[in-house]
Amino acid sequence: MAQIQESGGGGHGKGGKKRAKKSSTHVDMTPMVDLAFLLLTFFVLTSTFSKPKVLRMIFPEKLDKIDNVKAPEVKDGLTLLLTDKDKIYYYRGSLKPTTELIPIDYTRTGLRKVLVDYNSDMLLKLQDIQKRMNKVDEKDTAAKRKLDDEVLQVQTASKQIVLVKNDEGATYRNMIDVMDEFMITQIAKYFVIDEGMAKLEKDLIKKQGN
Repeated sequence: MAQIQESGGGGHGKGGKKRAKKSSTHVDMTPMVDLAFLLLTFFVLTSTFSKPKVLRMIFPEKLDKIDNVKAPEVKDGLTLLLTDKDKIYYYRGSLKPTTELIPIDYTRTGLRKVLVDYNSDMLLKLQDIQKRMNKVDEKDTAAKRKLDDEVLQVQTASKQIVLVKNDEGATYRNMIDVMDEFMITQIAKYFVIDEGMAKLEKDLIKKQGN
């Protein structure tokens, strides 16, 4: 609280004139400091801290190593094979001795084009939702939430599955590039096979090198 303190009594000066009383203002800052700390505590407790951005990785459930138990096959899925010297191959459907591996690279006209063509149906649906989203008023949160739910439904209903396998020659950079392309092309369902390539896949890659 502010207080006014008087100083210098009103005695008589020369010639019998009265001196004016001097007053000084003293402001008590204690309540203001208390309020500042209360507001700071309030905002710290009520604010939302930014979540760290992480790359979503989906790993298939590991199966017990029993002779008569086999991993499920993806009949119309897309399988990517990452190997040394930044080489990448892909094939469609289940693995067979007659499967043809197609070599590609990590460029826009290579891996991205393959993923866009493979995921074209869902991309068209998402583009349609995005056009409707652009027409929605920013304050209309209900409409935005409805469209977000529609995006989630489209991604959940997608039947496009991509498997990623690598051998000891592939690098972390190769895997990161593949994950980046998944995000760009809106691949909703992809799985990184922890066990790596099958023997037949390695043999087919060797044939490609010959």
